[in-house]
Amino acid sequence: MLTIPVLGGGLFGFDISSMSGVLGTQSYTNYFNVHGSYRQGGITAAMPAGSLVGALASSFIADKYSRRNAIQIAALIWIMGSILMTSANGIPLLVVGRCVAGFGVGVASTIVPIYQAEIAPKEIRGRVVSLQQWAITWGILIQYFIQYGASFTGGGPSNPNQGTAAFRIPWAIQTIPAAILFVGMFFFPRSPRWLAKEDQWEEAIRVIAVLHGGGDWNHPKVLAEYQEIEEALRFDREEGSSSLKLLAEPRMLRRVTLGISIQMWSQLGGVNVMMYYVVYIMQGAGNSDPLLTASIQYILNVVLTLPAILYLDKWGRRPLFLLGSFGMMILLFTTGAIEAVYGQPNPHTNPNLSAISWVIIDQPAASKAVVALSYLFVSVFAITWGPTSWTYPAEIYPSKIRAKAVSLSTASNWAWNCALAFAVPPLLWSINWKMYMIFAAFNGAAFIHMFLAAPETKGKTLEEMDEVFDSGRRAWQAGPKGSRLDALEREIEAGNLKVVAPAQAQMGSVCGESARGSLCVEHVEMGKRS
Repeated sequence: MLTIPVLGGGLFGFDISSMSGVLGTQSYTNYFNVHGSYRQGGITAAMPAGSLVGALASSFIADKYSRRNAIQIAALIWIMGSILMTSANGIPLLVVGRCVAGFGVGVASTIVPIYQAEIAPKEIRGRVVSLQQWAITWGILIQYFIQYGASFTGGGPSNPNQGTAAFRIPWAIQTIPAAILFVGMFFFPRSPRWLAKEDQWEEAIRVIAVLHGGGDWNHPKVLAEYQEIEEALRFDREEGSSSLKLLAEPRMLRRVTLGISIQMWSQLGGVNVMMYYVVYIMQGAGNSDPLLTASIQYILNVVLTLPAILYLDKWGRRPLFLLGSFGMMILLFTTGAIEAVYGQPNPHTNPNLSAISWVIIDQPAASKAVVALSYLFVSVFAITWGPTSWTYPAEIYPSKIRAKAVSLSTASNWAWNCALAFAVPPLLWSINWKMYMIFAAFNGAAFIHMFLAAPETKGKTLEEMDEVFDSGRRAWQAGPKGSRLDALEREIEAGNLKVVAPAQAQMGSVCGESARGSLCVEHVEMGKRS
């Protein structure tokens, strides 16, 4: 049920890796005449710039046409952008292609986590949504190795007369997962929460029954989840505020700001610097084969994301934020210190190192230490912030504003992604090792912010997030264990509570006896049938 949607995350990974492998080839450098840090920064930043626009537009697409259709639209736009990139005859068309493809990635990277969060059981929601990050790591790895293999065409990456196949082949191949995503999504249901918001109740409960009740509409878990969704939507409608106005209300603004900040810190932590420009980092460390050495980093990123996927719902979100920020801060401070002590200005005796200004020469121990610290940094991110930074924003908002709020948080990711993609080459050139110190300080700030502002959300339904955030408890104070959905399911199963599904009656009731007394709420007609 989850293999096809996560290909949307794979597109994000292809995006991140779409430049890293070709940077070390003569065909790309000479064909596009990329010999300046600002020019390369502009080309790299074009895709996250398009993704920023796509993320902001995604909520309007997803709310109008459904989450499923929004993902399909994103796949088609990615294919169009990849075709433009593959056929590029100069920097202008390449930039346009990257912007178009980026728009598709912006939509997919926003809506896929929402779709996953809305169809997943609360017990494994973290695992399901974090598959987005695992797909990203696979996309990075696969695209990088495609580029690495293609770099040997036309005489190899060092041949000044290397043909354009070295970069056209990888950019053409990346249309394949998007095509699979587009076709595959036809076989997946629409989000039951989106269907309910559109008053398509019969279809909504049918989807819930298939996903969580083995097709049984009267399964206690199905009826309990239906009741939770119905009550939450009724509350939203009674409140009367528009979704845009609700975003700015003080109680929601805290959550919106938190989601935006989490995606900001995920970028300012420095991981995508290690992904976009890993070849430059390995070259600066004095590595003789930076393309191959960098590939190990991508493999670690894939492998070490898996433990977080398996145990995120057991470990919780909050501990991973705190441990990740602290660990990455220490590793970056250490890397910067080694670069400062053992590095030196680039003497420019090697033409392959023309893009960097600071190198470690004839210091094998220091070179190995920088490479090892780079691997450790990516490993820590993969286990902690990688999956959690996608899971948390997708689950903390009510249905009425979820798409818009997540689009803002994802737009934050892409805005900082774009800024860093453009700024890092000149930063590496002008302040070299000091750049590591800056990103280390950002991780320290993220640690403090997450400690003060991010409460634990594991084990709670999407409809219970108001209680998590509006209870008055401090973020570091533990909340009550268990879930309201579990209690409701037990009441239904015991026969103390009766829930009439919309397919069974146009008018029903929820009545029963609980420990606190009588519970009986009349339901009027649920609305139109699908």
